[in-house]
Amino acid sequence: MLLSAEHIEKNYGMKQLIRDASLYVDTGDKVGIIGINGTGKSTLLRILARDEEPDSGTVQVFPNIQVSYMPQNPDMDAEATVLEQIFLGLPQEYRAVAEYEARAMLNRLGVTEHDKKIGTLSGGQRKRVALATALIHPTDMLILDEPTNHLDMDMAAWLEDYLRRFTGGIILITHDRYFLDRVVNRIIELENGILYSYEANYARYLELKAERIEIEAASERKRQSILRREYQWIMRGARARGTKSRDRIERYEALRDQDAPAQTENMQISALSGRLGRKTIELEHVFKSYGAQTVISDFSYNLARDDRIGVVGVNGAGKSTLLNLIAGRILPDAGTVSQGQTVRIGMFSQEGHELDAEARVIDFIRDISNNIQTTQGTFSASQMLERFLFSGDLQHQRIGKLSGGEKRRLYLLSVLMEAPNVLLLDEPTNDLDVETLMILEDYLVSFPGIVIAVSHDRYFLDKMARSIFEVRKGGEVRFYTGNFSDYLEKRLPEEKLEFVKMEKTEKAEKPVPKPQKLKFSFNEQREYERIDGELEEIAAKIAECEKQIAVSGNDYMKLQELLTQKEELEQLQEQKTDRWVYLNELAEKIEAQK
Repeated sequence: MLLSAEHIEKNYGMKQLIRDASLYVDTGDKVGIIGINGTGKSTLLRILARDEEPDSGTVQVFPNIQVSYMPQNPDMDAEATVLEQIFLGLPQEYRAVAEYEARAMLNRLGVTEHDKKIGTLSGGQRKRVALATALIHPTDMLILDEPTNHLDMDMAAWLEDYLRRFTGGIILITHDRYFLDRVVNRIIELENGILYSYEANYARYLELKAERIEIEAASERKRQSILRREYQWIMRGARARGTKSRDRIERYEALRDQDAPAQTENMQISALSGRLGRKTIELEHVFKSYGAQTVISDFSYNLARDDRIGVVGVNGAGKSTLLNLIAGRILPDAGTVSQGQTVRIGMFSQEGHELDAEARVIDFIRDISNNIQTTQGTFSASQMLERFLFSGDLQHQRIGKLSGGEKRRLYLLSVLMEAPNVLLLDEPTNDLDVETLMILEDYLVSFPGIVIAVSHDRYFLDKMARSIFEVRKGGEVRFYTGNFSDYLEKRLPEEKLEFVKMEKTEKAEKPVPKPQKLKFSFNEQREYERIDGELEEIAAKIAECEKQIAVSGNDYMKLQELLTQKEELEQLQEQKTDRWVYLNELAEKIEAQK
């Protein structure tokens, strides 16, 4: 075991962020922490890294265990050079040994000027220096807050590969769902102050969470049914005040006082847009340079009224510049950008515009609009804030007291409140939680206008985009039809970046042996013939188990036995299904040899 946290409690004012939370991390555990913005994920990470004290509870890191922590907003020495920051606090002899590796890591993360002062770097560069600092330090355990922010796709793929090969423990917060799928083996969800643990990657977590919610709902329905029956018994009056009656009353009161499963609020976004005319935005032979660097070169495109475009490319290629040209925020050096009269642009920029820290949340939105027309009717500024999970108390908070993710959510609402019909989104997925991202994706699919989004989030681009602009060094912009996965397939093989790196295998210089003819072993042949029937039998047992669960009444011992039995059957079903897939693929290959 590397770390143990037991019975952690944390409050901020009247809000309880974490309640009686316990977490244990062993060597090889790779834990992803998710949850809605503002629920306390970064606070939990600071407590686990012992950078902040809990109100109660204990955090123990076991003897001789080294922990490397990268916070969401790292504190850095503005006067230090990049390399000095990397090795700050480490012995000089370690720098002599690890400097080559540090330089290589920085180059992979797009920071190539190693003697530059930290104070002159952009926010994204500083975050990548902080990531390299966390990775280069000798450590048994990595604690990383949003390590994928400000990484382009090639960098994210490199980091995936690095963390998959890391043999210690990892705890990280990220909203990159493909990253969660490929790196973590355990998901911790922070919801209403409670930690829910799932031994799974992201895809499996979605299934397990749905099952948990279904079981909780079924248990609550059963509890309410028992309460109604027992309440009627109490109202009729117990026939005698004997021990059995008192015991029954106590059981009723204990059941009555149980907390119902907490209802998680879901953010709601209705389509907010104005009518878009025939002419939208036209770019003709557009050029843009900064000094000697050409960022956009001879680019032409007429936007269709239902375009859904993802913009990709390495950091610094000119993606944000392209968005700003389309928005009319900057002018091209040559060529023209023209807009139709009905075009109303909503721009969600990467850095965001500066929000007045002293302004109240409700006043900030009212300054944009008091009311907004949606497909579901007219909503006031306060009602729209509620739909974006800003409760009445939070609406009267100063913006400066909001978490980073809450500020991004508020900024997103401010863009949508202007009812644009062209949405330009520059890195919208940074600092937005997974739940908000899923709702935003569904909203963009049904948005009655144009959407152009710069993003490094592969999952987001797969869900949102119908076409891809790839901005290349030198200013070329290439067009691809389809989402991000389609784009990867269509790139020329010699140009393909290894966005999803497979485990490396050493190539030995020896003759390639002649492939042996595939065939079933005796046991595999018998297993192949029987496995369909075995799967049907397991499915029937699960169905029977579910029937017994449904009629188990208030026999909680029996219910627990049945739930355990069902879980074991489902695990067996999953193992058998994996085996079924393998055997059927092998059978197809054997048939193809004939």
